[in-house]
Amino acid sequence: MDLTDMARKLGLSDSKHVIRKAEELRRLCDVHFDSSIIGVGEVCKGIICLEIATNRFQVMFDRQLAIRMSGMSEKAYNRSFNSLQNGLGVKTKLDVRELAIQFGCVRLIPFVQKGLALYKDRFITSLPASRRASADFSRPVFTAVVFYLCAKRHKLKVDKLKLIELCGASETEFSSVSTSMKDLCFDVFGIAKEKKDPKSVKGNRELLDALPCKRKHEDGGDVSDDSLDDVEDGLEIPSYKRHKKMEKATYEKWKSTVLASNKNSKPGASSKRKRQTQLNFAGKAPETVALEAS
Repeated sequence: MDLTDMARKLGLSDSKHVIRKAEELRRLCDVHFDSSIIGVGEVCKGIICLEIATNRFQVMFDRQLAIRMSGMSEKAYNRSFNSLQNGLGVKTKLDVRELAIQFGCVRLIPFVQKGLALYKDRFITSLPASRRASADFSRPVFTAVVFYLCAKRHKLKVDKLKLIELCGASETEFSSVSTSMKDLCFDVFGIAKEKKDPKSVKGNRELLDALPCKRKHEDGGDVSDDSLDDVEDGLEIPSYKRHKKMEKATYEKWKSTVLASNKNSKPGASSKRKRQTQLNFAGKAPETVALEAS
């Protein structure tokens, strides 16, 4: 398909200067590299060249119609656009104020400008002296990433894919620059994603350490009645455990009294009394038996 026909279908037939620029870009593609290697067909290549030309001359471009004409998915088209634009060495100009207006985040402008300046300073400082002069931050991906990280820090929703599309970078490059910025400027762009576990806090752990039997129970172990005897003096025992201990002591006292009484009584009477006691307290808990006996 001829570029003129593509431009007519995209509503660009009156923009002769855009068509001429697109033809120039397509010739550069043919001279410098084989676009089919990066997965860009002839029709898609012509449409992308038209879009790059419209961006250069600030002319309105219907991207959704262009994607339908290319026969590709939106993601595949964006990837092809970025690859072709980078192959041609075309630099997209990205202004912080225009981004802020476009995404409705005007209050981010000072934070983005300050964050970008801080990242440049720290990045250059981290380089050897011989490489500092060659550091280049003119690519729009740096501005786009700073804008995205600042929006995320201030809990503002920004379309990441649209940002990648605007800056003409790949998703891999965008992620790489984002990682670099968070490593060097975590105090500006970093976000705490994990909450602390209460058990890891020293103050909370000291509360558990105050009572050994309680700590054992908290860690998943069983708390036996004997463990209460090992508690140091001065530590308060829970009321339900204290009541249980008292019931057990009462039962043991009653049991010893009954056994002593049986030894002093006659054999026949003892057996009869023993059978009667068993019938009276059959199926009852030791604690209940002790209370009734007392």
